[in-house]
Amino acid sequence: MLILRSTLFQVLFYSVTFFLMILFAPVMLLPRKWGWWVVPVWSQVLQLIMRLTVGLKVEVRGRENIPEGGCIIAMKHQSAWETVSLIPLFSSPTFILKRELRWIPIFGWYTAKFKQIPINRGKRSEALAAMMEAAKEAIDEKRQILIFPEGTRRPAGAEPKYKYGIAHLYRDLECPVVPLAHNAGLYWPRASWVVYPGTVIVEILPPIEPGLRPDAFHQEMVERIETASNGLIEEARKVANPSPVLEKVDALKNAHPA
Repeated sequence: MLILRSTLFQVLFYSVTFFLMILFAPVMLLPRKWGWWVVPVWSQVLQLIMRLTVGLKVEVRGRENIPEGGCIIAMKHQSAWETVSLIPLFSSPTFILKRELRWIPIFGWYTAKFKQIPINRGKRSEALAAMMEAAKEAIDEKRQILIFPEGTRRPAGAEPKYKYGIAHLYRDLECPVVPLAHNAGLYWPRASWVVYPGTVIVEILPPIEPGLRPDAFHQEMVERIETASNGLIEEARKVANPSPVLEKVDALKNAHPA
């Protein structure tokens, strides 16, 4: 039954996304700020589909920690879930994403229209300079930059591998960085067709204000995100029907004991 429900969800996820991209295509003719509303609508429609098909819900904590104006949101990347479901939490978010996503027909047009920040991971120095310029523009426009400091999706419970690029952003942009933890990887695991029922918990932590040395900032950010993420994993064990993914989490943690 779970496989059937997951299959229904996956089919609806992609087909509804394609339908809405076609339906909302006229917003390409509007200024970005006037057309942005279609993106949170898309997100909310997909979250409704998640609830109805696989029983996946969300609980958000710490909304009051999102500062007014431009900031960086630094989060775990465990799943496709966070790239879809976190969008409505922010007034004008922009993801830092791999450049290749711009090449996807129609979808890539939307990423360009709404000024998502592409990065060429093959040319590190050039990519960092281009990303910095685009990020500065986003902060000047009082937008929220959503970034995955580990760079790619990693399973819940995997040994953390944070890149240092966000420390350069923090130093040069001189804006708050908001750590964000979640446990979406327990319910929609990386590279998994099956999506499990439950409640994804999102915890928005107090911002790290500008002014720290990059090394001190990076250590503080990692400690906050990892501590909160591990806490959410432990909290997920206490629900009535815990996710079976927790067994894989335990195996990963045993492979790299603290």
